[in-house]
Amino acid sequence: MTVLAIVVPCYNEQDILPETIKQLLSLRQQLVDEQLISKESKIVFVDDGSRDQTWTIIYKACLRHEEVKGIKLAGNAGHQNALLAGMFAVKGAAHCIVTMDADLQDDIYVVREFVRKFHDGYDIVYGVRRKRDVDSYMKRWTAETFYRMMNRIGVKLIYNHADYRLMSRRAVEALQQFREVNMFLRGVVPLLGFPSTTVYYDRKERKAGVTKYPLMKMIRFAFDGLTSFSMMPIRFVSFLGFCSFFISVLFALYVLFLKITGHTETGWTSLIMSIWLVGGLQLMAIGLVGEYIGKAYQEVKQRPRYIVDVDLLNGPMIARHEREKLAEEIS
Repeated sequence: MTVLAIVVPCYNEQDILPETIKQLLSLRQQLVDEQLISKESKIVFVDDGSRDQTWTIIYKACLRHEEVKGIKLAGNAGHQNALLAGMFAVKGAAHCIVTMDADLQDDIYVVREFVRKFHDGYDIVYGVRRKRDVDSYMKRWTAETFYRMMNRIGVKLIYNHADYRLMSRRAVEALQQFREVNMFLRGVVPLLGFPSTTVYYDRKERKAGVTKYPLMKMIRFAFDGLTSFSMMPIRFVSFLGFCSFFISVLFALYVLFLKITGHTETGWTSLIMSIWLVGGLQLMAIGLVGEYIGKAYQEVKQRPRYIVDVDLLNGPMIARHEREKLAEEIS
């Protein structure tokens, strides 16, 4: 029987987490009853340094249910690193791993189709949104712009796919060979090259809590993905530099012509505009070069992506009667 592990990263999700645990437990039991997965299948919640009661909720669920496991990171390592922490921790005990967010916006019952595709021989199954009607206009426009930009520079992204996917054990083991600190999973997973397919679903509105990806964080995330996979931005700055130099040469010829014809006058406006133009281009170029140097600096240090504080997945098991007693005491 296929052993499935569902990995759910959590960051300040105390409002929605009890309902998430309830629905995922119900889904797991349905899949077991349908003999699609084994009774050994687990649900693994990864607390990414939450500041609310998220870990307390996860810990209580682990005490009450054998099939629920929890991993607590020592600090906030970021969404992508929390996903990696859960996948790498559980890969040895599962045939396939499904990753999803804790907000229940992704249709969890699509997991059934994920598993069927896995049984058909696919190592990677992408959950793809049919439409983005629940998003605001600004979020929809920025997302579409990002996907178009990444595709134009040659980065293979699955359109309207976030981090809702199934990966086989060997796909996760291959992913673990990527040692880069700035891991952009949406771009790295398609590079693995294993047989893959897509499953479409309708995304729901968030039932509780607030989004962990406001506009500025989305922009930083998109910029990290862009600079992690392409030299196109720095080449574009070089192109702007050449254009600026060409315009400056034309402007110099124009000024020389005015000098020869005797029509020169003190040009304060043109001087200021030239200074601001060249200065802005220089600062932009320096900032972009610094971004790439900073990424290289982080990679060279080879610091760990995350630090595990508590591991209830691979730690010692507690007897059922002891778990029930302890759960009653902390309730």
